[in-house]
Amino acid sequence: MINKRLLIKNLLSHNDENSFYDKKQKLSLSNKEGKAKFLKHICALSNSNPENNSYIVIGVSDERNEIIGVDFFDDSKIQNLVNAYLVNPPKIEYENVPFPRLQRHKVIGLVTIHPNNQITSLHKNAWKYQKGTIFYRSGSTSIPFNGNSFELRNTNKSVVESLEKNAGNNIELTLNGVFDFINNHKPEYHPKYKVFNEQFVLCWAGEKKIIKGIEYFTRVDIELINEQVRLFFSALDEVQISYNNRSFIITEFILLGINKKEIHYPLEKTIINFKDNGKHDIVTEFLFNPPKYDEVIIKHIYKNCNSVISKIESQKSLSVLEHEDVFRLPTNYLLCYLNGFLDSPNQLRKAKDYIKNIEDKTTYIKYKEAMRVVRKVKYN
Repeated sequence: MINKRLLIKNLLSHNDENSFYDKKQKLSLSNKEGKAKFLKHICALSNSNPENNSYIVIGVSDERNEIIGVDFFDDSKIQNLVNAYLVNPPKIEYENVPFPRLQRHKVIGLVTIHPNNQITSLHKNAWKYQKGTIFYRSGSTSIPFNGNSFELRNTNKSVVESLEKNAGNNIELTLNGVFDFINNHKPEYHPKYKVFNEQFVLCWAGEKKIIKGIEYFTRVDIELINEQVRLFFSALDEVQISYNNRSFIITEFILLGINKKEIHYPLEKTIINFKDNGKHDIVTEFLFNPPKYDEVIIKHIYKNCNSVISKIESQKSLSVLEHEDVFRLPTNYLLCYLNGFLDSPNQLRKAKDYIKNIEDKTTYIKYKEAMRVVRKVKYN
């Protein structure tokens, strides 16, 4: 098993990006330019390493090679994006890797591009890049191929294999990971660990809540210590946790409703299965059945939200009631989206900077959670 934290350190020791490794300060997949540039790098790295893994490290400053971190990212859309835009798309994994000195909600993103030994190209136009374009890596740059016949060449296999071998896990790294996890969580979050199949160590923590006689956890943090990968992180959602000797099960709920008449709706179940061959797999089951409300009520909520957005865009002062409406904007727009107002996410994005600058970060956390649910609903 590869310790992903150690692998990232080994990759960063190559100060300059190269034909098997790239680093980014952040991903910008919410706009056409950001998507296209990400696809360009995936295409180029895949073509330059047809027989071994390639990597993109997210959350590192380019100039100083400093680990600064990014928010926990739900990768539900990345493989879909790659499959939609690339011919011979490689398998992509996005993993959230915690580092002890980062804030609890920050991680380093690790994108692994698995080899497929096929030429990868653009299936359709992406921003300024034309359909059919083949990219490859020349040093730290992803550039288009302008010749007549592209040939796959693998010159990095021994280097990458050595990097991955040197990132292998051991007992000391595993124990340090367990102690890091426990020490970084307050006692009220009940940090725990469990060993599965005598090979895998999984840690989890969360604030326990009893709602109508049912046990939930909020502010949940779950890590697979062997690989130093954060499997789940939530600042608000209520989660139910169960496990047996071979599986760990997370059922995620979201709280939705109007005028404080809120109900827990199951969103997604994630099952981590631990196998005898030293491997594990993660299976997700989408459970969400969105609530439906009276059309007149939802239309009124939608118009009210748009009115607040209009005042924010024009930089007009908000009334006391409108300030309270801002707190409910993420949840209300999510309800509107689930009831047929499909441009609600775009409307909500218009208020992102305003919400992000509010001193109390609760509304911004709600914003990120609402957008995450929109992505899950869209791609399921």
